[in-house]
Amino acid sequence: MMTVKGEDRVEDFLERIRRTWDAGDATGYAAQFAEDASYVIFMGDAMFGRAAIAQTHHEVFTRWQKGTRMAVKPVNVRMPNEFTAVVTTAGGIGTGDRIKFDKFQTFALHRREGRWECVAFQNTEMSRRSKRAYRS
Repeated sequence: MMTVKGEDRVEDFLERIRRTWDAGDATGYAAQFAEDASYVIFMGDAMFGRAAIAQTHHEVFTRWQKGTRMAVKPVNVRMPNEFTAVVTTAGGIGTGDRIKFDKFQTFALHRREGRWECVAFQNTEMSRRSKRAYRS
């Protein structure tokens, strides 16, 4: 994986995503996305822009997914150049000690002022075959 010395790593970005989700911090979570980011969830709904991501995740964190934690693991990282990364992760959300991977996410990242931010996100439910292959 390509890392420019002293700059943010893909792993740092993923850790911020996980940490802000676990804290139920909608503003902090949305701050990891570009001002004009696109965000598509596994059910097929799309959000556009950081403000929409923050608003939706405020509802997510206070209603549907209140108290959940995130598991996320990179499974493929491609860096066409030092300012762009396409990251596919296995992930899951849950409340137990062990969170099962049940989704694939694709993050299109752009390095801005030395820090990764997501410009496009896609979340897709795993097939049964993939769920067996990516047991957490």
